[in-house]
Amino acid sequence: MRKLKFLGIFIIAIAAVTLVSCNKKEKAETAATESTASLPKVKLALAEIKDINQNGSFTATVEPDVKNNIAPSAPGRIRHIFVEVGDHISKGQKIAQMDVANLSNLETQVENYKKNYKRVSELFSVGGASQQELDNAKLQLDMADTNLKNMSENTYLLSPINGVITAKNYDEGDLYTGQMAIATVMQINPVKLKINVSESFYSQIKTGMPVSVKLDVFKDEEFSGKVSLIYPTIDERTRTFTVEIKLPNNNGKIKPGMFARVGIDFGSLKRVVVPDVAVVKQVGSGARFVYIYNNGVVVMKQIGIGQRFDDLFEITSGLDGNEQIVVSGISKLVDGCKVNVVK
Repeated sequence: MRKLKFLGIFIIAIAAVTLVSCNKKEKAETAATESTASLPKVKLALAEIKDINQNGSFTATVEPDVKNNIAPSAPGRIRHIFVEVGDHISKGQKIAQMDVANLSNLETQVENYKKNYKRVSELFSVGGASQQELDNAKLQLDMADTNLKNMSENTYLLSPINGVITAKNYDEGDLYTGQMAIATVMQINPVKLKINVSESFYSQIKTGMPVSVKLDVFKDEEFSGKVSLIYPTIDERTRTFTVEIKLPNNNGKIKPGMFARVGIDFGSLKRVVVPDVAVVKQVGSGARFVYIYNNGVVVMKQIGIGQRFDDLFEITSGLDGNEQIVVSGISKLVDGCKVNVVK
């Protein structure tokens, strides 16, 4: 009887220990479940690599191919202006005439120096003048000729290019003071555009590449131009370089000062793409980043973005592809926090 009683007590003890152990296990499992449930819930998507067309879009202002400000080298009275704004002129055509009084005096002086040089030359040939006298006479004539040429160029102002008069700042009889040009002539066929291109395209852009141009004033029309010049340096502040584009303008339809939008096809490149909802802008800096998931933890990674198309962003730096990217629940995340992935 005593043996049976002891056996009963032993069985009860074992049952009690087993019950306590099960309760502890259930509590641990419940705590773990509750801990996971309290973590931020996120959804993931895979960063993919795709062939992306590299279509660059840039803005520019139409400029003349050549611009010349017509003015003499010294102040003086303007006697005649031969052009009006809008006139089409040819290279070498007269723009304006300054006061000719000084020119006439210098022409007379040159004639006198010529006569003197001839006289000294004749005397030198018969031994009546020294070599130094001959050299001095020649020097005086050469200096007067140079002054006459300079005075002539600054008396009759000629256009150095074929173009159109775009500004006239004086009237006949005004005193030219040097503050602004008498007139401005521009060559507007072709016209040119200057755009700033990201350094990432430096190896891809070539002289002669075709470009498409749209002008806001001609909304339904597209113009064709070509890359004419690539500047050899990159701006260290903006990480861009300047590209010049020439645009034919045979009918003069395109005017300097018009706003232009330039499109360039750089071909296609393999790029990482992620859903646009995964990209977050950092407040205060403008930097962009995504959260990358790895073994229950998310890490914030700064990225460079390119084009946006449909619901995807092109990633130019920061990702290699195949990373798991957070696309939902981002607002509750911080760098390095644990998360609960849901489908």
